[in-house]
Amino acid sequence: MKKRLKVALLIESSNAYARGLLQGVIDYVQEHQAWSIYIPEQGRGDSPPPWLKNWNGDGIIARIENQEIADALKQTDVPVVDVSAARLIPELPWVETDDEKIAELAAEHLLKRGFQTLAFCGNSQFNWSHWRQKYFKAIVLKKKLTYFEYVVSGKKQSWEIEQEYLSEWIQKIPKPVGVLACYDVLAQKLLDACRTSDISVPEEVAVIGVDNDKILCKLSEPSLSSIVPNAQLTGYEAARILSSMMNGKKVKNSPCLVEPIEITTRQSTDIYAIDDRHVADALSFIRLHACDGINVKDVLDKIPLSRRALESRFQKIIGQTPHQEISKIKLEKVTDLLLKTSLTLREISMRTGFKHVEYMTVAFKKAYKESPRDYRKSHSYS
Repeated sequence: MKKRLKVALLIESSNAYARGLLQGVIDYVQEHQAWSIYIPEQGRGDSPPPWLKNWNGDGIIARIENQEIADALKQTDVPVVDVSAARLIPELPWVETDDEKIAELAAEHLLKRGFQTLAFCGNSQFNWSHWRQKYFKAIVLKKKLTYFEYVVSGKKQSWEIEQEYLSEWIQKIPKPVGVLACYDVLAQKLLDACRTSDISVPEEVAVIGVDNDKILCKLSEPSLSSIVPNAQLTGYEAARILSSMMNGKKVKNSPCLVEPIEITTRQSTDIYAIDDRHVADALSFIRLHACDGINVKDVLDKIPLSRRALESRFQKIIGQTPHQEISKIKLEKVTDLLLKTSLTLREISMRTGFKHVEYMTVAFKKAYKESPRDYRKSHSYS
């Protein structure tokens, strides 16, 4: 019988992202080779477990969040893969979320809702917050829009003081404003600050978080829109890299960055910050019915404008025509079904309003530079 490799997982289970990492490791192990898994009751930033000093294992996947953990891992004589953005041991292979793509997704989400003033709320304690801030700010300034930012210190302080600072900041910003919070925890605090300051959400302030911690998002008031990182694929890739290392293969220490999946839209961004009521109504209709097979004529039946007037206003406010918006939403739904279901291409085309699978394939390939079938293969880890 082949000996099972012993692998330690120094990953906390206290938040949705970390639990996704663990699930990804499980997926890899179930698909490939069984490992003996060692997982302590590890909290984020905790000291290394005492047994690590004398542990006789084969590999480690770790969230290296403090210097104590880093120093302990440097003393081990086994392959290690890092799944933290802290990068305290730069020479290690590193698998993390693509923060540039997160910033792009958030900006696109808020811009599609018509916000001309955007803001970022971050935490100085985390590298991923700095990176999301940098990329988000660059996108906003490139579009020559109004930008604000606020970064909490990361130091431990009472909730009352933290809420006071957040309230002061959000009250000063011109409204309406769309805000990207670096993660769901801070987004939920910002929503609390808005409520205590009598600022309406999403009418005055729309808030989007990151991690899609479902419990936290639904406990928020109103419920929190959030970006869904592909934590499972991140954990899966970390396990794949560790497996290669344990089998004697050399692995580069260049970052392996995993793109987020999507945005789960909830009440905190469920609005269109558009002064033109007809365009806002048209957008709402399109988003509700794009996959029902509608065309621009169906939109015009609901909106008291000529086709020329509607297209002109769309181009000015949204940056594309109603037809392009319909196509974009349909294709976004196609990608969602490709990655989340095992439906056939024909079934997907029917669900997304394409009359023929051939039409869907041509449109998809034009937008994504590869066929639906190839896209499903290249973006799946199974």
